[in-house]
Formats: sequence, structure tokens, C-alpha cells
Amino acid sequence: MAAGAGGLVATAALLLALAGPRPVPAELTDGNSEHLKREHSLMKPYQGAGSAAMPLWDFQDSTIVTSQYVRLTPDEHSRRGSIWNRVPCFLKDWELHVHFKIHGAGKKNLHGDGLALWYTQERLTSGPVFGSKDNFHGLAIFLDTYPNDEATERVFPYISAMVNNGSLTYDHSKDGRWTELAGCSAELRNQNHDTFLAVRYSRGRLTVMTDVEDKNEWKNCIDIAGVQLPTGYFFGASAGTGDLSDNHDIISMKLFQLMVEHPVEDESVDWTKIEPSVSLLKSPKDNVDDPTGNFRSGPLTGWKVFLLLLCALLGIIVCAVVGAVVFQKRQERNKRFY
Repeated sequence: MAAGAGGLVATAALLLALAGPRPVPAELTDGNSEHLKREHSLMKPYQGAGSAAMPLWDFQDSTIVTSQYVRLTPDEHSRRGSIWNRVPCFLKDWELHVHFKIHGAGKKNLHGDGLALWYTQERLTSGPVFGSKDNFHGLAIFLDTYPNDEATERVFPYISAMVNNGSLTYDHSKDGRWTELAGCSAELRNQNHDTFLAVRYSRGRLTVMTDVEDKNEWKNCIDIAGVQLPTGYFFGASAGTGDLSDNHDIISMKLFQLMVEHPVEDESVDWTKIEPSVSLLKSPKDNVDDPTGNFRSGPLTGWKVFLLLLCALLGIIVCAVVGAVVFQKRQERNKRFY
């Protein structure tokens, strides 16, 4: 029995070594201006502040531009607003840093609804999804501040990601749970310090990180492999309020080009014709038993493989020990009859 247990331990050690360490989140840029793309960036001083004369950006509905921020919605009921870049982005690898502020008079759950960041084919189309249209084509990052689903186990505010080819509808009653790829909770509302969010897309990998704790460091939120996004889409931000409200402000949106090498075969691909998609283990719509959405974060690699192997090994060890005890008791019982 001791020899068998030793063998199991050795096997466990070998499998854990093969699984490797938990992957380290992708490092984001330091925010320098070396690869800053000004045609896709919104920064102070805003040109044409307070008017519709901004050369690279359009805004609509309740949005107002001041010298200090772009207010997508005021802290008032039933408002929506958005701001959109006029220039389509043809970068295959990019990183977006967003300086934002969500604040208002509402306390506890008496505020809403939230803010969304977009990289989509459509622009300047008002709608019910945080101020913009449903059934969009592209990527959306939602900063949801109000739980519409009373049975949810999530802690709000909640950040989530969604990729759509126009066929999916965002379900507000379930806070987008059926179409969410991954997400995390973040205390980003009514903070007295600056709050930031970074979205990185490179070689099919989508990474979202936050800096909302006044620590001047990025915290991992979402990391998804197998994401396919075309070039030629537009960046934008929108927000919406309903019976509850908040001020939703954008202070800056800075886009950086990532200098990344691609395989030779990528040179023949027409990146403008790629359909937005994600290679998942299963469709987000099938994930009806997962109230948190944290499982939908990509293929079984890294730490997920580690956890699965560890659980399997523990199960094998428990079964081996139980089997040995049962076998020993049977042997003792048989000896009584001799």
C-alpha cells in the first residue's frame, strides 16, 4: 500500500509539472506616446469643446463636452448618450486606455445603468444597450452598475465582455449573462480618485484590466483566447440611465498600436472581411447554469488544466485509499474462516 501511494504521489508530481505554472496576465503598455494613435484618441483639451466641431469624434443624444470631461449622461432619469470616433481603425493589434468616472447621488443599489466601450461596425446608432444599438457587430465591454437579475450571485458593479456578429441580443433582464464571455466585479463607482480601464487585443487574445483602487497598477479582469475581430471598425463609448441614474463621464480614450509579429500566412488574410467570433468550449447561450460567467474565459489551458488534473489526482488517491482499506478488511474477514 505504501509503495502504491508513493507511485501515485510521483505521478501527481509529474502531471503537475507538465501542467506548468498559472499563466501571467499580459503586460499592458506603460502609456507612453511612442505608439499613440492620435486619430483614434480622445484627450484634453477637447477641440471644439461644447460644440459639434470636434474633427475626429461625433457625439449624440444627452452627451455634452466640457473642458474637463465628456459627459455621456447626466444624473437624470431615462437618458442615453454616446461618443464615436469618425476614423475606422485598421490596426490588427491595439490597446485602449480609458480614463472614466461614474458617479451620482444614488447610494447602495439606487443608481444605474452603466457605461459601455465599443469596437463595432456600427456607430452613432442610439439604442437600448447602455445607450447604443443591440445586435451589433464587434466587441463590447460593459461596465454594469445595476443588477437587474434579482437572483444573481454577482457583485456589482460588474465588468463583462461580449463579441457579436449581429445575431445575439443583449438580455438586460439577466444582465447579459447568456452572451457574456467573461467578467469580474470592480468597485469603480463614486471613487474620489481616478479610475481606468484597459482593453488589449493582440493575436486573437482579448485582455481587460482595471486600475480603480488608486494603486497605480493594473489588475487582471478578463483574459480570453480565440477572439477574432476584423479591422475597419470604430471605437466609441456610450451610457444609459433608466428609472435610476448616474453621471457617466469619459475623461480620455487613448489608443496604442502594438508592434506584434504575425505568422507569414496572416499576410494573405483580408482582415476587413473577418466575422467577429470567439472559439469557446461551448456557446455562451448554453451556459445557463453559470450565474457568474467566470468559466467562459477560453480554452482549457494553464491554470484550468492544473485544477482539473489536481482534482482528478485527488479523486484517484481517495479511491485508491478507500479500495485498499476495503481490500484489507476483506482479507481479515477471510482469515477468520481458516
